[in-house]
Amino acid sequence: MKNNVIKHIILALVPLLISQLVFAQQRISGVVKNNIGDAIPFAGISIKSSGEGTKTDSAGKFSILTKATGKQILLVTSVGYKSLRKEITIADSAISLDLVMEPNAQSLNEVIISAGSFEASDKAKGASLTAMDAFTVAGNNADIALALRSLPGAQQIGEREGLFVRGGTGDETRQFIDGMLVKNPNYPAVPGLQQYARINPSLFSGILFSSGGYSALYGQAMSSALIMESVDLPDKSSGSFHVFSAGMGVGMQKLARNKKSSYGVSLSYNNQAWYNAVISQRVNYFSGPVYLGGDANFRIKTGKTGMLKFYTNWSTSDVGMRNPDIDSAALRSGYQVKGTNVYNNLSYRDYLNNDWKLDAGVAYSYNRVNIIQNLTDASGQIVNVPKEPFNSKNYHRLINTDFAQGRIVFTRMLPHNQALRFGGEHFYSKDHGMSNDTTIALTDNLTAAFAEGDIYLANNLAAKVGVRAEHSSLLSKWEIAPRASLAYRLPDGGQFNLAYGVFYQEPQNEYLYQTTDLNFSRAAHYVLNYTKKAHNRFFRVEAYYKKYHDLLKTDPAISTTGKGYARGIELFFRDKKSIKNLDYWISYTYLDTKRDYLNYPDEIKPTFAAPHTATAAIKKSFPEINTYLNISYAFATGRPYYNIRYNNPDKAYHIYDQGTTKGYNVINLQLAYLISLFKSWKQKPFSGVSIGVNNLLGTNQVFGYNYNADGSIKLPITLPAARYVYAGFFMSFGIDRTSDILDNNLN
Repeated sequence: MKNNVIKHIILALVPLLISQLVFAQQRISGVVKNNIGDAIPFAGISIKSSGEGTKTDSAGKFSILTKATGKQILLVTSVGYKSLRKEITIADSAISLDLVMEPNAQSLNEVIISAGSFEASDKAKGASLTAMDAFTVAGNNADIALALRSLPGAQQIGEREGLFVRGGTGDETRQFIDGMLVKNPNYPAVPGLQQYARINPSLFSGILFSSGGYSALYGQAMSSALIMESVDLPDKSSGSFHVFSAGMGVGMQKLARNKKSSYGVSLSYNNQAWYNAVISQRVNYFSGPVYLGGDANFRIKTGKTGMLKFYTNWSTSDVGMRNPDIDSAALRSGYQVKGTNVYNNLSYRDYLNNDWKLDAGVAYSYNRVNIIQNLTDASGQIVNVPKEPFNSKNYHRLINTDFAQGRIVFTRMLPHNQALRFGGEHFYSKDHGMSNDTTIALTDNLTAAFAEGDIYLANNLAAKVGVRAEHSSLLSKWEIAPRASLAYRLPDGGQFNLAYGVFYQEPQNEYLYQTTDLNFSRAAHYVLNYTKKAHNRFFRVEAYYKKYHDLLKTDPAISTTGKGYARGIELFFRDKKSIKNLDYWISYTYLDTKRDYLNYPDEIKPTFAAPHTATAAIKKSFPEINTYLNISYAFATGRPYYNIRYNNPDKAYHIYDQGTTKGYNVINLQLAYLISLFKSWKQKPFSGVSIGVNNLLGTNQVFGYNYNADGSIKLPITLPAARYVYAGFFMSFGIDRTSDILDNNLN
């Protein structure tokens, strides 16, 4: 009985004791903003006497529970702002604060190294590119790589997908999402026809296009890196759908009520057969082209500063075409490729404390490419001709690729905006399948470690120094890649940047199937540029030199004994100020390059390099009539072409014909008219109609020539139709993007 009384007394006292403990603590909460009212995320908040503290969230909000009492000093710190000391008195009630931080003028004037790179980020307003800029360049077909062809350094390649930068092939440019490599960003390649991108460009808040001298945190891209940062949480829930000439799509993003998580899905279907039934094509398709894809994502805010993001994308495609065989007028050559791809990306980011940041991620992708090539007669029956060149025209290849990556990066923040980053990543790749009757199997484990430091030598002088080490189990080789950049800011705001780096890349699997006794291919980059950004205008001039070593050769045997160089100068100017509601940029690229690779008999100019390229992108909005006009123009001088054939008597390849294609000229136009529907709805939808024409003038583009076996016939490689015309309707709910498109932040 006595024990029960004591038990009940204790149970009665416990809540009281707990409440006393809780009430003994006081809550300090509030928001931290800058002097123009923008929230400052990840600012450090601490009580000086006790050391208790936290960080602001993405909205600049914070909350601290403390036992401290009486007069205290609250310390607030954030990179780029003057430290703030706030005296507060903690009594017996909660405290709510609105804290304003002043920019640190010294930090704002500090240099940011930019040699070889263009940033397209929603954070970078003014005369820099935004993700919306890249997305709305006329003629980009919602492909970020195509949109970035309006920037200096990129070639105007119309017969293949990918970015060809500064004398490099499309395979030498790699795309990364939140630090993770996108192994297959485009649908499977089709000879002579450019294929679509799989990734939805609207998912990214930041895009960094580095045409040379990029960070040691990235590798396996010998020429260029396209680094994309996905959005964190959306501003609000939204939905959208669109119907255009050849395709349709629907999507949604749901933001949780507590604004700490979100999820989204989208689905798109594109059937070019509908379009081709109306607009005749030079290519005779017997299947598709048809593309079906979807993606899904979720984002979870973990704690005050953590962010967990997952993105998945899956797609299928089918393209089949049959055209007259170049070696026989009586026969037809058929080609069909079916593709399946799944890409998954899980990333996590958090601040471990005031000085340490963690970025980590894992990715997995599966890719299946099934290619069937047939030689048929006029009735469509498969024909087998047991002699050259026909005996190799019946062909079947099926390749399955599993690819996985794990990556972790630590960042140690140091005083005066300096930082040290280091980490590692591992790539696993396995190909298995068949080529005719031959089994294909290839497994590679590539491990990399890297470190890089941002060093401010003075207020107007900064350096970035890094090193990257890579080992391939397939090649059984180590490589060390040093990287360094230096930036000097002039008193008038102009800046000189200098960069040097060594970049390695494994040979393509197509050749590794045949031998692994190869080296990494290597390119050394030297970059010097001058930039000036002021009053919504941006100017950049850049000179570079690249030296290639160990390029892949296929003659007399597969090896990495090739070599080459690329050098040039580039100009870029953007103006958002001079004319109201007009945004335009122009670029010019001079390229001098030669390489001895594949079956080239000597060091010659590659077929994908034009000496002179110029582009202009114009965006004009007419707010009074809700209309948006987008025009892009590209010009390139002719590219070299060759007929390179094997000569049996001397057992070597020779050039039997060569020349230069006609110049490339293309104007793309897009016109959008925004309309208001369902005005009575609580959330008025954002709607519009859009029409566009790629290659408005219908100029005949020739990208090269295909030769028959003895070289007596050559056929131009050109566009499948003189023009590509599209029209459609789009609508979104929840987020009004009128200002994004019409105003485009012009001021």
